[in-house]
Amino acid sequence: MTGPMRLAAVASLLLALAGCQTNGADTTGGVVRTNEPSKGDVTSFGDAFDGLKTVSNVEYYASDQAVAEAKNQFRAENYGNAGALFFKATQLAPNDGGAWMGLAASCDRIHRFDLADRAYSRAFRLVGASPEYYNNVGYSYLLRGKLQDARSNFLKAYELAPNDPTVANNLKLLSSSVQNIER
Repeated sequence: MTGPMRLAAVASLLLALAGCQTNGADTTGGVVRTNEPSKGDVTSFGDAFDGLKTVSNVEYYASDQAVAEAKNQFRAENYGNAGALFFKATQLAPNDGGAWMGLAASCDRIHRFDLADRAYSRAFRLVGASPEYYNNVGYSYLLRGKLQDARSNFLKAYELAPNDPTVANNLKLLSSSVQNIER
């Protein structure tokens, strides 16, 4: 090797080694843990990380609070408020099947069946053919006056959960609706 080539090889080797130096205190095995700041690290605003929540210690999903409040509003028969909160929960967690089911049920109660159908469609993709799904869809059809569709969905729910008291009550409600038609 000639002098200039040897000098270039040594310089590139030194640069490579300089980039790989560690202080010997690395106990993570070379893994960079971006969600857990080290003691003394500061944010981009100059504040210390002490006391800030990181991803590793968050105990709930962002949609949990909205779903809990939505259920309270639904129980209190404030279906518009419940629908708005369930919608917020679906925006925070688009894969939350329970939030989509709640949104659909709230839309049913305010007679926005077009929105309920869209929410049920999304819920079915997330929760599948569950007794709760078929029971809720059956109740939606009952509210619309589509008694045959209601019956077929209630029966699907009954096949999946024959001991579910809600499904049994809805089947009784359907039979009383057929007998006591009001115009």
